[in-house]
Amino acid sequence: MKAPFFAFGIIGTVGLAAASLFVWTQVKSAQQRLEHPPTKDNSQVAAVADHAEAPYCTPQFKTVLQRVLNACGLVGQETRRGCQPADVKTIASINDEDFNALFTPLSERGAILLFDDASDKLDDEAKKLLQDRWEDRRGARYFFIVSRASKTGSTDGNRSLSHKRANSVMFFLQETTKEPNLEKMVGMLWLGSEYAQLGKDYCSGWSNSRGTGKPCTTDAINRSAFTSWVDCRL
Repeated sequence: MKAPFFAFGIIGTVGLAAASLFVWTQVKSAQQRLEHPPTKDNSQVAAVADHAEAPYCTPQFKTVLQRVLNACGLVGQETRRGCQPADVKTIASINDEDFNALFTPLSERGAILLFDDASDKLDDEAKKLLQDRWEDRRGARYFFIVSRASKTGSTDGNRSLSHKRANSVMFFLQETTKEPNLEKMVGMLWLGSEYAQLGKDYCSGWSNSRGTGKPCTTDAINRSAFTSWVDCRL
């Protein structure tokens, strides 16, 4: 009868030693991790950096962006609606200069597509620049079209003309991208000549479809559609 009890004692002693060894190993491993923490994989660091927001994604910019997305049909709507001058004034709740200032940091991301006087037709240079900008998505979710008209002509006529210019850009994207969810990606604002006119400095400070070497006036730069992907997360 004593043999089984003796065997059980040996087994218990071995089990206790094994448990003690396991605990010691775990403590030693934890100590080594504390003293020599693992280095981050460079590929993982790069991936995080790639998804970082752009510097222009300030709280004010994101507030205006969210208002535009809600009101212009990109959020909570079945179809795209777009925004006209009266809408934008109410939506943005900021004056013309501040509205344009929000988009100034997009000078390297966006482009200005220029139109002839009283025309809504995209020329070949505008189509090429638009396609280049569209393909430079970099994982962004929303693409904006902000069209304008110069002060020449009537208010109603310029509002209609800027709407046609925005549609010309949208129709070109529909024809060339074949993107099934295009209308949930593109936000359209047509400002006519009533709101947020561009200054002449946009002739040289931005990429435009007719180059910086050609004559550019305030009227010319406002016969346009501004386009850009927006990288902000909401």
